[in-house]
Amino acid sequence: MKENNKIGKKSEYLSLTTSKRSISMSIVIEEKTQHITMMLNSTITSVKNVIPIPHQVSEPSILPTPLNIQYGVLIGLTGDVKGNLVLTGNPKIFSAIGESLFGMPIEGDMLSSFSGELGNMIAGGLATSISTQGINTDISAPTILQGNTNLTGFGKAIRLTIQFELMGNLDICLLLD
Repeated sequence: MKENNKIGKKSEYLSLTTSKRSISMSIVIEEKTQHITMMLNSTITSVKNVIPIPHQVSEPSILPTPLNIQYGVLIGLTGDVKGNLVLTGNPKIFSAIGESLFGMPIEGDMLSSFSGELGNMIAGGLATSISTQGINTDISAPTILQGNTNLTGFGKAIRLTIQFELMGNLDICLLLD
């Protein structure tokens, strides 16, 4: 009879342990979802502050692996949220944004430099915004991506497409580890 009680107690303990794990996992998932939402909203705010050109923002979408890029800039994110912020699009959209901001055509080495700085400003605005919400992060120096580039090794990729009137689209991808 005592053995049955031990089995019953062991079974209750396993059930309670499993229940605590489920609750703990639910809290972690909810917290990650909140962080992602804050990051997406902060990215949109940063784009509005950095690029004062009328635009529309698409709904977020999940991207497949690998992510194929022809031209763009990658900024690493470290701290509470780990991953990368990638701005990608036709070089002409980066050039048009630069020309709109500076009043002169941006091409060649200037285009690469401007693209990196644009990514840096948007990522910096994102990091500053989420830090006010209690999420600590730091950003890396920009890396320019040119040619047929496949990015892999990330857990989840979320894309926002920014549609600039008469200029084209700029995709902003949040790659989370």
